Amino acid sequence: MNSYDLSRVFWNWAFENPDKVKPIHSAIYFFAIEHCNRLGWKSKFGFPTTMVMEAIGVKSYNTYLGGLLDLDKFGFIEMIEKSKNQYSANIIALSKNDKALDNALDKAFIKHDTKQSESTGQSIDSIDKQITINKETINNDTDKTHYSVTETFDMFWEHYHTTTQKKKESKEPAFKQWKKLSLEERRKAYVMATPYSKTNEEKYLVKARTYLSDKRFNDEFELIKKKEYDRYGNEKLDFGTGIVKV
Repeated sequence: MNSYDLSRVFWNWAFENPDKVKPIHSAIYFFAIEHCNRLGWKSKFGFPTTMVMEAIGVKSYNTYLGGLLDLDKFGFIEMIEKSKNQYSANIIALSKNDKALDNALDKAFIKHDTKQSESTGQSIDSIDKQITINKETINNDTDKTHYSVTETFDMFWEHYHTTTQKKKESKEPAFKQWKKLSLEERRKAYVMATPYSKTNEEKYLVKARTYLSDKRFNDEFELIKKKEYDRYGNEKLDFGTGIVKV
């Protein structure tokens, strides 16, 4: 599985387990995916505690450790060797979770409604058609779980602003951009919101409208080392890890 597939599996699980998932879980897990990718997708790898805590902005070791152990319990990582203290590295592996991806979150985006009017939101007669995904045929007329394009947008709207901590504004323009996207693009826009927020400095995060219109969810990102300087302008030898867009 690639990073996008791992992301979809995680968010499907999170959507079905809102009582279990916390922000710390997604922060640690997506940094683990990024770190594993940079190491050439090793089957097991060192996961330095201090580096991870700094990258995801967590100050409490107990908070970090609890989130990491939860991911092991949930089946997203495998703890190969536990570190002796907060200054050493855990050895972990990403679990090869290959369960079907057509769960609740996917269906929430797939079973969309065609009854939306762009200006007033009033209903028109829907088209009776079938949508096929992963060899499963869903009839929009008979399926009891029916989500409108407005409802899927609202899911994205709340998720995007919770993740980025951006001020909620320009909702109507954002909704117009949402309706222009394909179903696959809508799903990707949702699941990539968290990686996008983690791989940009807060001041560079854009409004939801721009995120959708520019299709920022298709961007490629890379973790790099951010140089730090002392008060004399000399580069520090021991610098931290920053996150910037490629």
